[in-house]
Amino acid sequence: MKKSLYIIFALITLIGNAQNSLEDLLKKYNDNGVPYITVEELASPKTQAIIFDTREPKEFKVSHLENAVCVGYDNFDIAKVEKLHPNKNKKIVVYCSLGIRSETIGKKLMKAGYTNVYNLYGGIFEWKNKNFIVIDSEEKETNKVHTYNRDWSKWLKKGEKVF
Repeated sequence: MKKSLYIIFALITLIGNAQNSLEDLLKKYNDNGVPYITVEELASPKTQAIIFDTREPKEFKVSHLENAVCVGYDNFDIAKVEKLHPNKNKKIVVYCSLGIRSETIGKKLMKAGYTNVYNLYGGIFEWKNKNFIVIDSEEKETNKVHTYNRDWSKWLKKGEKVF
């Protein structure tokens, strides 16, 4: 039994490490149902957007983008979002660790009638990797980023990894 579990773990690790680039990873998991926005575009002073963090609250507490609203993933509630942000034409940017969970939430927003939804390419990892600031639950700049799990942490090149 232990040998079987070891083989399964080894295969999962190999498959998880098979992607050589962020682009390959995102192509594997996403179908581009939500258009991407780059970290540079989002960071531009010209970009006016509502920012939704689609990670779980425990990840959000470690760090998040300034002015982001945690909408979660497992317990995402479109009714709550519609109540807080009824204007379905405003620009919304969704993000998660890398841009995979956020695509799912972005599609839910679009299905609910939101017309101007974008997925942050590379998520908070790419944001931090490109030296943009993240803040903690006390709204203070931090170097920490929750990496979802150890396997995904390889994509965070800068900052302190928190599991």
